[in-house]
Amino acid sequence: MHRWLHSVAIGAYGWGMSFPHPPPAARAGLAVLAARDPGLARIEAQAGPLPWRRRQPGFAGLLQAIMGQQISNQAAAAIWRRLAALPGALTPAGLLALDEAVLRGAGLSRPKVSHARSLAEAYVIGTLDDARIAGMDDDAAIATIVSVRGLGPWTAEVYLLFALQRPDIFPAGDIALAGAYADLRGLAERPATLVLRALAAEQWRPYRSLAARLLWHHWRHLTGRPAMDDLPGM
Repeated sequence: MHRWLHSVAIGAYGWGMSFPHPPPAARAGLAVLAARDPGLARIEAQAGPLPWRRRQPGFAGLLQAIMGQQISNQAAAAIWRRLAALPGALTPAGLLALDEAVLRGAGLSRPKVSHARSLAEAYVIGTLDDARIAGMDDDAAIATIVSVRGLGPWTAEVYLLFALQRPDIFPAGDIALAGAYADLRGLAERPATLVLRALAAEQWRPYRSLAARLLWHHWRHLTGRPAMDDLPGM
């Protein structure tokens, strides 16, 4: 694993969280995007240096993505901290051994309990295999992940982007990305998911992951809302 020098990502929100710099290949891609898109080029000047967030590959990374589905980052982080504190919860067999009441006590809703158990079962029976997924192209990896009940395209794309560090992923169904795009382009409304996906492919391929990171950074600057990974205990 690369060891990058750490920088303090402050921006307008001023949390003082410490994140590594983007790696050199990413910084080169950011330079290409900046030359291509003046809107993206302004984001770091306004919001501060881009923090380089990573997540753990494998079961734990997908489980964390499930915790972030359709709730606020603050709520997701609180649930994740409680879940991670349960003995064995971050392994497939360990999670399946926990009673539903224990998982519910950590803050998981019934759907999240169901989705987490589906994920664990997929690992146990071999539907999901880390080495096999890592060797797949993006489309095949996403299709394999979404074949598991409760894991949709957003979950798969967030996992590929942050855990597997794939360079050309864009979770177009993310509300924050749509809001940031609308603000950046001066639009009255957020673009629909299919429209945003097409726009991202047209404007930012093959650096869509970097464009997504910049748009999330812009959104944090606009709203003052931290990312799940920025909150205490993460």
